[in-house]
Amino acid sequence: MSRDALFQLGMGSVSLKASQTEEHSMLPATAPEAGEPKDHFIQRDGIAFAGSHLIIDLYDAERLDDLDHIEQTMVRCVEEAGATLLHIHLHPFEPNGGISGVAVLAESHISIHSWPERGYAALDVFMCGDAEPQRCVEVLRKAFSPARIAVQELLRGKGA
Repeated sequence: MSRDALFQLGMGSVSLKASQTEEHSMLPATAPEAGEPKDHFIQRDGIAFAGSHLIIDLYDAERLDDLDHIEQTMVRCVEEAGATLLHIHLHPFEPNGGISGVAVLAESHISIHSWPERGYAALDVFMCGDAEPQRCVEVLRKAFSPARIAVQELLRGKGA
């Protein structure tokens, strides 16, 4: 893909033009008053942030080359988290059978990259608003039977 095509997809350069960096006012992270639009920021333990981003690693996991199973699992994650599915795109790789893909959500996304030959999968679960991304962990545990799961949480947009 050409550099121009990558730029059009927003993937070209990390430097931003002045028009891309101008500040926009954000609504407060507290509940909106009647008639005000909700900004979907989260308020937890006195901290306001855009969303919870879970970095999930599955070790010694099963069915990481099963495209249909991965798609069904992503749908279950979305349902359990109370999120809104917009689109899923998964791509299988040959010859190892790895799968990469994303579920695009109204609340953000879930992505997966699997290495079935190593029993390993890397997932990102990022959601804002009322969605509960931590509910995806148990869905993934049941679906892939990993020997071990590592979960890190990043609070995105703190201070915005």
